[in-house]
Amino acid sequence: MFLPLSGLRVIDITSIIYGPYATQILGDLGADVIKIEPPEGDATRVLGPARNPGMGAVFLGSNRNKRSVVLDLKKPAAKEALWRLIDGAEALVHNMRPQKMVSLGFGPDAVMARNPKIVYGGLHGYREDGPYATRPAYDDVIQGESGFAGAFTARDGAPVLAPSVVADKSAALLAATGLVAALFQKFRTGKGVYVETAMFEAMVGYTMIEHQYGATFSPPEGQMGYVRALSKQRRPHATSDGYICMLPYTNRQWSRFWDLVGMPERASEPRFESIAARSRNIDDLYAIAGVEVAKRSTAEWLQALREAEIPCGPVNTLEALRDDPQLQAIGFFRPYEHPSEGALEIPDAAFRFDRQSLPVRHHQPRLGEHGREVLREAGLTEAEIDAAL
Repeated sequence: MFLPLSGLRVIDITSIIYGPYATQILGDLGADVIKIEPPEGDATRVLGPARNPGMGAVFLGSNRNKRSVVLDLKKPAAKEALWRLIDGAEALVHNMRPQKMVSLGFGPDAVMARNPKIVYGGLHGYREDGPYATRPAYDDVIQGESGFAGAFTARDGAPVLAPSVVADKSAALLAATGLVAALFQKFRTGKGVYVETAMFEAMVGYTMIEHQYGATFSPPEGQMGYVRALSKQRRPHATSDGYICMLPYTNRQWSRFWDLVGMPERASEPRFESIAARSRNIDDLYAIAGVEVAKRSTAEWLQALREAEIPCGPVNTLEALRDDPQLQAIGFFRPYEHPSEGALEIPDAAFRFDRQSLPVRHHQPRLGEHGREVLREAGLTEAEIDAAL
């Protein structure tokens, strides 16, 4: 299978989840991702269950389709080895604070002077020209600072952190998009590109897509906060034996829902007769719907709602996902035999090309597993390799 980024080498100086997830996407798309790790390895290597030291479950989740090289960038020989890798790379991606990369000698100006055709991806916590630029950034902090956790305050009276590293992963998706676009620009112009993705600014923009709301206008035409998303009644609906999520949205869908619950007259009730009216009265709407949903079982509701073509679905637990009929039918959880870790399951990528899932070309690497192999490819002699490693 020919992959879009086949033949492109990416130097990956990232750790935790933000950077590694972004570069894993590039690896899934065919790039030769060279993961540069310090002697102690990526911090996620010790997170979660493991069969062997340094191969924790969290590391396995965002480091497939990569090769690992250990370089202690405090050593001159290791720095020289990295420069040699940069000479033959299409992109370098890091998620250190920008000042740290500059102090190591690998800031954007130095790298692009050495290789004017390289894409330099700075995955920062905060944009480098702002007053927060020197701060460390982690998911929990960014969820708070970006307004994402604060949106729960608008609804529930107290902030909440999502039970997922949503800032890391969302910023990683945006970073991967920017990196692919920068590679495209590089090949159109023949010139390198410095592309910066900052987690804080990325998550503010992500959160404010709908929540800027009335403040979209100047002067404001109402308050911030998308009222439907902030409704206290917007939640999984309890059935008689479980929970469902449903979303009648159009006039026709709501009319069908009212028919199902024996209240056809509500379709023409002024507060519910249009999308705009429903939005203004969303708490009442969802509260009434919730009372009715509680009268039947999950199975009864899913059948009735699907027959009425009203969007709905069960509330799956993490464990239940493995039994989901859609995921089973498409083979979403893919079996994979790792050379050192044995049998694994790998979630499929979000996209397919020509109806084919993207292959796992390289297993998640053991720490430094490919050091000599990669440095030989870069043209280093055995003596130089010995000194670098």
